[in-house]
Amino acid sequence: MTRFTKGHGTENDFVLVPDLDGTLELTPAQVQRIADRRAGIGGDGVIRVMPTALSTDEGVRALAPTAEWFMDYRNADGSLAQMCGNGTRVFAAYLMREGLASGPDFTIATRAGAKTVRVTDDGYAVDLGPWRLVDEAAARRDGFDAMVRPRHGKPVPALSLDLGNPHAVVMLPEEVGLDALDLTSAPEVHPEPANGVNVEFVHPLGPGHIAMRVHERGVGETRSCGTGAAAAALATRFWSGVEDDTPWLVDVPGGRLRVTPLPGQRVELAGPAELVADGDFPL
Repeated sequence: MTRFTKGHGTENDFVLVPDLDGTLELTPAQVQRIADRRAGIGGDGVIRVMPTALSTDEGVRALAPTAEWFMDYRNADGSLAQMCGNGTRVFAAYLMREGLASGPDFTIATRAGAKTVRVTDDGYAVDLGPWRLVDEAAARRDGFDAMVRPRHGKPVPALSLDLGNPHAVVMLPEEVGLDALDLTSAPEVHPEPANGVNVEFVHPLGPGHIAMRVHERGVGETRSCGTGAAAAALATRFWSGVEDDTPWLVDVPGGRLRVTPLPGQRVELAGPAELVADGDFPL
């Protein structure tokens, strides 16, 4: 039997599996079984909690001097992912509860580098690190660099951003409601990224305030996506032409997140994290 904790950040849910001696090797099939919402525990992803120094990834091990714990994140289909914005807060909440980390701030390791977490009044804020426009020349010339076609919809322009993982953000036409989108299958993206892409659909709600739905690669539609919320806010900020450090509110089906641009082309994500269950599961 393997111990687990279930948690979520704005209803983007994860199963955390402690591996404090670095001896547990999760196979894609085991991850799929854990994440299965009918035959398993259920979650958008699985996070193995392990010492950074014991990772088999040389790049991750190099982070050990500043980040004691590694967030080994897997998508629900068993594939490895660089990181997960909402997952970092749930991971932080677990470390705090278990006495493996203490506030007011600390650093965790991900495949996308070290991330600094700070405790806030309503949860946690995570410096997601550097971000970039994938094709800045096309973005500044045309306002977009890709085309996205949701199921039963027409192709619409999108802006590609890299936040350690890939995103394509679409500002929907006013006549197309977020609720009308069919995200039961992955939207078509052209040009098609080699390793897949998270696709965010956005509607403006007011100054510095947007609503979003997301289809995540390797998962499907989720109730929230942290790096997706950051990408959506940064893309909307880019389109607005006012690229300052004003915080943005992003409403997702699972709640609300706050995205703050930081100096040095970095971005912070803030929101709640809850641990809801503990138990044992047979692998």
